[in-house]
Amino acid sequence: MKKYFLLLIFPLVLISCNGKSEIEKEIEKIEVGEVKIVRFDDVFYNSKPEDLPKLKEAYPYFFPQNFPDSVWVNNMNDPFMRQLKEETDKEFTKFNTLEADLESAFKHMKYYFNDFSTPEVFTIISDNESQRAVYSPEVVAIPINLYLGKDNKLYDGLPSYQVQTFEPNQIVPDVISSFATDYIAPAKNRTFLALIVYFGKELYMKDVIIPNATDAAKMGYTDEQELWAEENESEIWRYFIENKVLFDTDAKLAARFVNPAPFSKFYLELDNESPGRLGVWMGWQIVRAYMENNKDVTLQNLLNTDAKTIFDNSKYKPKK
Repeated sequence: MKKYFLLLIFPLVLISCNGKSEIEKEIEKIEVGEVKIVRFDDVFYNSKPEDLPKLKEAYPYFFPQNFPDSVWVNNMNDPFMRQLKEETDKEFTKFNTLEADLESAFKHMKYYFNDFSTPEVFTIISDNESQRAVYSPEVVAIPINLYLGKDNKLYDGLPSYQVQTFEPNQIVPDVISSFATDYIAPAKNRTFLALIVYFGKELYMKDVIIPNATDAAKMGYTDEQELWAEENESEIWRYFIENKVLFDTDAKLAARFVNPAPFSKFYLELDNESPGRLGVWMGWQIVRAYMENNKDVTLQNLLNTDAKTIFDNSKYKPKK
């Protein structure tokens, strides 16, 4: 099934002597074809209204049929959209590193998922700051104006916890997040445990697909936030156990510990020091422990295993 992208609202790892695992050496040999990023934003904003029929024929993913041509014409001429385009052109001149990172990620995807085929990769401009890089089997669409660096003037007025994810190193992790939704089985219940393990699976996919990325980049954390989570792991876990939240179905727990937010809400003095989404981070540690203590479990098995089974067999204990 095709996905459309709106332009507007748009088993044991053996280590070899050179430090690379046998699996990684196998992955390096996989062929996925050359990954070349197509600057659709260039094509679109260098076109005229009379070029629309050719554009729609060449790039159907970006022109859903239920939108009239007037939408695209207005977009071409919109001053704000053109400002986004101009600022993007200042920051992004070459894509060699991103193309290499995507090619590596695609090789890992193909190794772990037999049905993977290399999609075309396009850059777009979007005025919807919540729309991140999107994956489909045919197309990856990257709204590059959302990855200009947290200090870019375009982001003035936006929440700092949101802007900290507007860094170039978030592009590939965001692509993996989108990719993961097609493979992770939905949670079987509404418990907090089911929710955080779901996202823990997504982060574990990043562990295997982009193994060279930092944990901070995988989470969308700063280095300081990742360090805070690591240093306070036992305290976070103690809070969850003492307050019996793991099997609680209170929807407010998502807002407190899962959804993007400036900090997590323990309702304690340390709240303002904490990063948001610590429930997700803890779910990740549970999944990591499960895979570490169950070497015969494949990635596909993991993605289809329910949260309670994972938790019960993880032997998870926070680092002291």
